[in-house]
Amino acid sequence: MRVNKNWAALTMLFAWLMLSFSVQARSLPDFTELVADNGDAVVNIRTHNKTEETPTSMLPRGLDLPEGSGIDDFFKKFFEGQGGGAPIPRESESLGSGFVISSDGYILTNHHVIKDADEIIVRFSDRTELEAKVLGSDERSDVALLKVDAKNLKTVKLGDSDNLKVGEWVLAIGSPFGFDYSATAGIISALGRSLPSDSYVPFIQTDVAINPGNSGGPLFNLDGEVIGINSQIYSRTGGFMGVSFAIPIDTVMNVVEQIKSQGYVSRGWLGVVIQDVTRELAESFGLSKPSGALISRVVDDSPAVRAGFKTGDVILKFDGKEVETSSDLPPIVGRTKVGKEVDVEVMRNNKHTTLKVTIEELPKDEALTSNSTKPGRFVDDRLSMEVADITPEQRKQFEVEKGGVMVMKVEQGPAIKAGIRPGDIILSLNNTEIEDPHQFIEVAKKLPANKPIPVLVQRGGSAQFLAIEIKE
Repeated sequence: MRVNKNWAALTMLFAWLMLSFSVQARSLPDFTELVADNGDAVVNIRTHNKTEETPTSMLPRGLDLPEGSGIDDFFKKFFEGQGGGAPIPRESESLGSGFVISSDGYILTNHHVIKDADEIIVRFSDRTELEAKVLGSDERSDVALLKVDAKNLKTVKLGDSDNLKVGEWVLAIGSPFGFDYSATAGIISALGRSLPSDSYVPFIQTDVAINPGNSGGPLFNLDGEVIGINSQIYSRTGGFMGVSFAIPIDTVMNVVEQIKSQGYVSRGWLGVVIQDVTRELAESFGLSKPSGALISRVVDDSPAVRAGFKTGDVILKFDGKEVETSSDLPPIVGRTKVGKEVDVEVMRNNKHTTLKVTIEELPKDEALTSNSTKPGRFVDDRLSMEVADITPEQRKQFEVEKGGVMVMKVEQGPAIKAGIRPGDIILSLNNTEIEDPHQFIEVAKKLPANKPIPVLVQRGGSAQFLAIEIKE
């Protein structure tokens, strides 16, 4: 009797497990229809680039010919005897992906896929190959618009990248390592990622397997809509490591419309250098929590200067859009129409202030000029640090136009705990711009104790705020 009861219990457990597995299997997405509907609109892109190499550059890779050893002279003379060392034409080839956005032959891909290409060949799923021309390409957003001479092409359906959510399923189709029309799936890992290579693109981060050859291919949602272009991976090996990035389709289409209408891409420019707000800095600037974009430098002859922005302002809202972190600001400013006047809400001296600024076009270079001061050294015992005037050579090297002091020595105390180190340039202390070492000492004497104080430091060509606190 007990055996029958145990057998019945095992049977019920087995049935429950099978039902659970069945429910779980049904809850996973089925991408087969999506791939079948869109595979023909995805293309393989092959580029050719003609270069010239000298005979000596054709030696086996890894063969090192140290200068002055006599060996390099031997090979140079050998190749000169074989033809005078004249450049030899060489041709390189690269692979990427793309997708058709209109039936008359408009195709999207990455800028880096077609960069410097002498010939671009687009291959379709039926193995038809057509030569493409570049209508426009934007390096900052890594978007390129191509055109082939064709009609009645299969196209993708474009979606809306503004309404994406972390955790939703996505699918990529491309040609990793030349394996045409490979499909890989995953989820959205994060939104609005800012990368060092480009702060004007709010990247979509996914865990979809992306490898060389996938670049320029589409990223689909479950509705079969393209919500991004696969662009980059984060890798320490050169291969996929679980982190990939796609350009949001809304950003892409903004670039496309500008290329079609004016032949180039323009972006809004404010003219500030910004950083994130830490917990300590938030307290020192009178914020209830770390948020906003902290201005560490205002660029000369910029819209920000003309609008009255100051170093130490924390931008909280730009043209009605919340700025939660510093990475939120560049894409918002970049998408703002040149010539538009917008309201910007900032926190200044613990008070909310609204400034009006007219956005200008982002320049290619934002260079600063240099100036000169007389050298001298001063020691502040409260901060346990020694500062000096900045020499003309240092101003030119570190691009400091005026004011500031050079940190010469830091000992155990508030400064070293705040992260200040020799070689730093202090531009402001407690929201007061530092003009010279004399003024720095006077400002330091009046610093309140037991309270985080903002100090603006320039290090390695970039400025950032640190929070310093004097314990008494």
